[in-house]
Amino acid sequence: MQRRRRPVRAAAVGLVACLVPALVACSGRDDPDPSLSGSPSASSASPTEAGTVTLGVYGREDELEAFEGVADDYNASSLTGQVELEPWRDRAAAVQGVADGDVPDVFMASRQDLPGLMSREAVRPVGELLDERGVDFGDDFSRDAVAAFGLDAQLQCMPYAVSPEVMFVNTELVDFERMAGRGLNVPQREDFWNLAEFTAAAEFASRPARGTRGTRGFYIEPTLHGLTPYIYSGGGQVYDDDDAPTSLTLSDGDTQDALERSLAVLRDAQLTLTDKQLVKASPQDWFERGRLGMMAGSRDLVPRLRSLPGLAFDVWSMPVVDSPATVGGITGLCMSAETEDPQAAADVIAALVSDEAMARVAAAGFMVPANNSVANSEVFLQPLREPRQAALFNNALRGMVVPPLIADRSELEEAVGPLVEQLLTLPGELDLEAVTEQIDEASRPVLDPDYVPESPSPSLSPSD
Repeated sequence: MQRRRRPVRAAAVGLVACLVPALVACSGRDDPDPSLSGSPSASSASPTEAGTVTLGVYGREDELEAFEGVADDYNASSLTGQVELEPWRDRAAAVQGVADGDVPDVFMASRQDLPGLMSREAVRPVGELLDERGVDFGDDFSRDAVAAFGLDAQLQCMPYAVSPEVMFVNTELVDFERMAGRGLNVPQREDFWNLAEFTAAAEFASRPARGTRGTRGFYIEPTLHGLTPYIYSGGGQVYDDDDAPTSLTLSDGDTQDALERSLAVLRDAQLTLTDKQLVKASPQDWFERGRLGMMAGSRDLVPRLRSLPGLAFDVWSMPVVDSPATVGGITGLCMSAETEDPQAAADVIAALVSDEAMARVAAAGFMVPANNSVANSEVFLQPLREPRQAALFNNALRGMVVPPLIADRSELEEAVGPLVEQLLTLPGELDLEAVTEQIDEASRPVLDPDYVPESPSPSLSPSD
């Protein structure tokens, strides 16, 4: 029997309600070993012996420069130690570095990588130490982000940045004023559109304007990740259980309905990039050249798009089938289980998530801060620059689905990828029920290692 499913977003709010009081209640407990949990006096005034805390971060060049500035400010004012920055090229390099045993005292990690970190016992929970330092998990930070790093009733890493996917729109190819003037279907409210309004925009962008050839309406990545927002928006589910999934559920009735309605648009070969175009350039390249109307992406695209002369763009919600939904990533600051000075490391994390430090990094334009105060400030919104609807990055968090933690997500994508791709790219008539059943079956050996496929019953002979 299939396990009862519960809404991912509602579960996140419930977990925060339980997690935050637990963190507060746990702080200041009588602990015979101060290296295992911080003492109340350490937060306010128990300066540790001056030492060096290594800090591993990754990001674009401008982000790393901002981190250097934050580290310099900390070193100039700290009485408890110094910070030594250890930059990684990207997330993949960070994962490899930690796997190789090169673990800084404090390091940046994606929530997706948390299962591997915990299985290697590479992280030390930070909740009690940060609570002692006055970090307010309940109100000052994204609830979903806090819940995402709350495992085993402890805050394993401190949320730092969130990355909801939105729809980037070329505002010259998708010109709502011109569309309205022609009596076409346009959004009735800012930053939010339904599937019919998105379709009208895609059709409008695909009609070559004077002097423009081969423009296309949109591109949706033909992957499980790319389809997930439409499944949840249409009332479906991707996994049979939000905490410990054993199978995908794309063949379920509600998910079938969501896919049928979404794929009617997303499979339209007249609106999306052709195979020939994709061989020549990536979807982002076509968008940057002004030849693609819409593509899904996150905040880290903004600085690059701003740098391109002549490109006018904005952001809108992911198209809404029934209710708003999107996907995204969450990044946290983790403490190494091997750090020699947890108090000094906690001081560094508390400083990095302060309004002043986060504002400095957010100003580079790449990330959505998990700190609510900074996320709603002009430092992040940058109202005089594109995108005009930058507040959408914050609004999108309300519908962001936090996926279950899976030991090897790349293995899952590899197992179901070719079949999922058929949903969006297979020419001709699609047998949706048959393909989704195959997808669910292909997912089970990955998600449930104990699963044994049922052997088909042998056919009976006439004599039998």
